[in-house]
Amino acid sequence: MSENNKQEDLDKVIKEMEQKCADKPDSVMAHHHLGLVYRKAGRFEEAVAELEKAIELDPFSVESLINLGALYFDMGNIDKALVVNEQAVNINQTSAQAHANLGLIWQNRGDAVKALEYYADAVKHNPNLVTVWINMTSVYLMLRNDDKALEAAKQAVKLEPDFPMAQNNLAVAFYYNGDFTAARKHADKAIALGYDVDQRFLDALQAELS
Repeated sequence: MSENNKQEDLDKVIKEMEQKCADKPDSVMAHHHLGLVYRKAGRFEEAVAELEKAIELDPFSVESLINLGALYFDMGNIDKALVVNEQAVNINQTSAQAHANLGLIWQNRGDAVKALEYYADAVKHNPNLVTVWINMTSVYLMLRNDDKALEAAKQAVKLEPDFPMAQNNLAVAFYYNGDFTAARKHADKAIALGYDVDQRFLDALQAELS
């Protein structure tokens, strides 16, 4: 499908959702879904307005809070993303995605301890969130907790063997654990999957294998 056709389809969906919101102005889901398609179209301010409307109609809509928090994060408004995701967790303590989002926020802020606390909660409630395991690997590597980094990286690859970043992170984790042969194997897999592996890492790895 061409880009023009994709845009036409998206415009059509937006018009349909706008009509639903006009017909049912008190529908939480209508405003929520319109917010999501606005976000997909890059109309971020309108997306914020619709998700906020959904939350105004239902302050306990965890899904709307999570999506609004993710939108704020993408827009670079980390403070608002933090507040909204904390609201989501306060409403639903078992929301894995809300905990995952808070982990990413604190990782972005450079607080590794808080990031790992929220990531641990996220995988406790949903152990299949591969991106959380990937992010945990990065934080553990930053802390030079190499054993934990390797555990997290292995879990990410176990969940999604064809995830390029997961293979790259596993290569790095093996490197810091001194298993350079395994590191080379997974670096090659990452490259085969289209990942742009850091050339400096490949050079350092080759030096260890030479």
